[in-house]
Amino acid sequence: MPDQIHRKIGQLVIVGFDGTSIPSDLQAIAREMGLGGVVLFDRNIESPEQVGELAYETLTLSRELLPPWVSVDQEGGRVARLRSPFTQWPAMSSLGRGVDTELAARFAHAMARELKAVGVTLDYAPVLDVNTNPENVVIGDRALSGEPEVVGKLGEAIVDSLQVVGVAACAKHFPGHGDTSEDSHLELPLVAHSTNRLRAVEFHPFRVAIARDVAAVMTAHVLYSSLDEVRPATLSHHILTGILREELGFEGLIISDDMEMAAISDGYSIEDATVQAIGAGCDMVLLCGVDIDKQGRVLEALIHGVEDGRLKRERIEESFTRQEQVKARFLSDIREWRPLGTGQLRKLLGCDDHFSIAQEMERFL
Repeated sequence: MPDQIHRKIGQLVIVGFDGTSIPSDLQAIAREMGLGGVVLFDRNIESPEQVGELAYETLTLSRELLPPWVSVDQEGGRVARLRSPFTQWPAMSSLGRGVDTELAARFAHAMARELKAVGVTLDYAPVLDVNTNPENVVIGDRALSGEPEVVGKLGEAIVDSLQVVGVAACAKHFPGHGDTSEDSHLELPLVAHSTNRLRAVEFHPFRVAIARDVAAVMTAHVLYSSLDEVRPATLSHHILTGILREELGFEGLIISDDMEMAAISDGYSIEDATVQAIGAGCDMVLLCGVDIDKQGRVLEALIHGVEDGRLKRERIEESFTRQEQVKARFLSDIREWRPLGTGQLRKLLGCDDHFSIAQEMERFL
């Protein structure tokens, strides 16, 4: 297979790793195949200055290829990888109780400024799940509201404000994780609602985000029996290509949730699941673990998938083209980016203006 295809396949994965700098084995993979990006967790973070240096190190991995995303889950509330001295934001349900789009916009603008200051270019936010199930432990207060119109309105403000600062937003978890009682980190949830109900409630906030040109949408590791009786959304061609692409008209990046979660790994090998996810319509898969050998096996599986015909070359080319387009929007000048000094960082992170926004949000908790 030509080297060019190898490097296009490298763009299909966003990987996790251990430690506060890029491991040498991962550097070798990036030099050979490129990488779509990295995802940061608590294990990768010591200080704002170190995050900035890590982001810069990531950008130097493959200078002749598309620049990699530096991505993170920074929602607010209990899902926030960047802790103090970064501003600590309340749970997103606070915005839903206040239904204040201007406050939501100011929150997202402030959060994006802090992310961009340390080189984060892709944030897995906002959560656009409609929280209609009080038994839902995995989403709960991460959701903006139990009303689809409120989620759509506030989600629109958050997407706009993140992206105007230059941080790509990722709406999640399509088609909607709000009415589940199981945690997809631990098992495969089932949503048995009719197609009409899903279109009226769960799809609504995603329609709004798509209309606002959201950069990315993350898939749900959830089985929607009225849409696909066999495959969870991440592996379903009907859901990702038939609905998200063709029916809803989404033209940005489709990114899987972490492929190592039990909702997927209990039923499939990670290699087979990744091939299925890309074939179904995902443009990128998240591999959030730290096993670099496993990540290498996934890349090899994608190469073999093209070689044996399970994956069409056209599918790879489509995803690579979308990467070029979306990265051109958000990363066009990233090669010139340099980490800020301590003085500049500490003046911005957790500043009085941002703290006051967080306090305004807390009033609604």
